[in-house]
Amino acid sequence: MNYPNARAKIFVRPTVFLLLTAAIAIGTCTAQTPGITENSVLIGSCSALDGSARFLGSQTVLGATTYLHSVNDEGGVFGRKLQLLAFDDGYDPDKAPACFKRMTKEGVFALGFFVGTPTAKVYVPLAQEEKIPVVGLFTGAQMLYEPLKRYVINVRASYYDETREQVDKLWGANVRKIAVIYQDDAFGKTVLDGVKLALQKHNSAPVRLGTFARNSLDVDDGIKAAMASHPQAVVLVGPYAPVAAIVKKAHAAGWRPQFLTVSFVGTEEFIKEAGPDAEGTIITQVVPPFDRTDYPTVALYRKCLSKYYPDATPSFVSLEGFVDAMVVVEGLKRAPAGM
Repeated sequence: MNYPNARAKIFVRPTVFLLLTAAIAIGTCTAQTPGITENSVLIGSCSALDGSARFLGSQTVLGATTYLHSVNDEGGVFGRKLQLLAFDDGYDPDKAPACFKRMTKEGVFALGFFVGTPTAKVYVPLAQEEKIPVVGLFTGAQMLYEPLKRYVINVRASYYDETREQVDKLWGANVRKIAVIYQDDAFGKTVLDGVKLALQKHNSAPVRLGTFARNSLDVDDGIKAAMASHPQAVVLVGPYAPVAAIVKKAHAAGWRPQFLTVSFVGTEEFIKEAGPDAEGTIITQVVPPFDRTDYPTVALYRKCLSKYYPDATPSFVSLEGFVDAMVVVEGLKRAPAGM
């Protein structure tokens, strides 16, 4: 597969290890620390394990579980095995409060491997209120980064980073008429804001906007709105199913601008859904290509995935989940000896 103009980035907040270490250090002072026993550390996750974005949730959890298996096989962390409880929220913010309550009822120590901006907007305030660390969210929404949140540990680059790279590269190629078709929710609007900010730097703005509803393949109105301005490039904002639908319908209508989308799309599933129409779409990524085994982390990911899930196909999403789990484990390892 070809991933033109993909640029690998992994941004790790310098507070990550301090936050996890501090949280566990506090936990050593009391026998009542939720999720920590003599033999285990319990981590909770809510993500899209069903519904239109299930590929993203299942792959994120797969990658995280893969690394946790490898750590447990080596004795865990300070003799404690790491257990992940993964629940489904269907990428639906209305289901998020119940899923969060379920995790806290289970007595988890930390949270991780969430998927999506709309649900993150629910989970983050709840986690802040309960003072539970959240590590590795499969979203680059700016509200996770600004203002700085004590219990939220971001690993990935933001959507602002991705859209800035997209716009700057287009501008350098003399592509100036840029439209946006976005999912009409917190996720879509965050990425749209990133595109607008990137264009402002060039004293420009999107030439046209189109929208579609979350968990819907009704994208015709969004396509028509964007087509009206005859853009040279169109940034598509959504998970794989609606983005694939847009590209296929646009090509069927003879409309072929340069399409771009961000890493949240779920690259492999988008290519599967769009088929030959995926060719030429630019997808920015926040982790290295999963065939770059010259990178030690990618090599370890491929080795562990082959060992624990030999039938699984590597993906950008599961690699990101793997990296998120590495950050969780590194934070635990840097806790005081014996926790």
